[in-house]
Amino acid sequence: MSTESPPVCRYPVPTVAELPEDLRQRILEVQEKAGFVPNVFLALARRPAELRAFLAYHDALLLREESGLSKAEKEMVIVATSGLNRCLYCVVAHGAILRVYAKAPRLADQLATNPLKAEVTPRQAAMLAFALKVAGDAQAITEADYEQLARHGWSNEDAWDITSIAALFGLSNRIANAISLMPNEEFYLMGRAPRARGEARPVES
Repeated sequence: MSTESPPVCRYPVPTVAELPEDLRQRILEVQEKAGFVPNVFLALARRPAELRAFLAYHDALLLREESGLSKAEKEMVIVATSGLNRCLYCVVAHGAILRVYAKAPRLADQLATNPLKAEVTPRQAAMLAFALKVAGDAQAITEADYEQLARHGWSNEDAWDITSIAALFGLSNRIANAISLMPNEEFYLMGRAPRARGEARPVES
């Protein structure tokens, strides 16, 4: 097996120094926090307007403080639906973020392979069932699905968040798969053991 790092994706990617100032600053902030630049930034930065649009929607959903979903629960939706879509990049990258937020080293692997067997609460299981239906069979969503969420304490606004996160990452999963976007090596071990001083922290992308 080759020990060389695989290319970021099948397309040439720009260097950080080549990017417009706003994107360069955003990426440098992420690098300072995490200790590395997630490959998704470099891959999408080849079209700066599209990266800006993706980040704007990502931040509106993932950083929305009014949401009834915790940061860990949002990542649970991402990992479970990315597993359904067989997206290597998003499963590995967001699995790492989930492990850190939830302080649950096994959870991301469970969600990516079989969410029905994951160690989650009944309330979270209802959230995941709705998200997976959005990701795989959205045309079949009915009022009964919303009622099932409500029985577990999720509001209509929470349902919108679940839907939108699953949908955004459906887009992300398909792009990542089609361009063979590879996860950074740092993501694989992140959150599997107590964080050492200086170890990379989770990033919001």
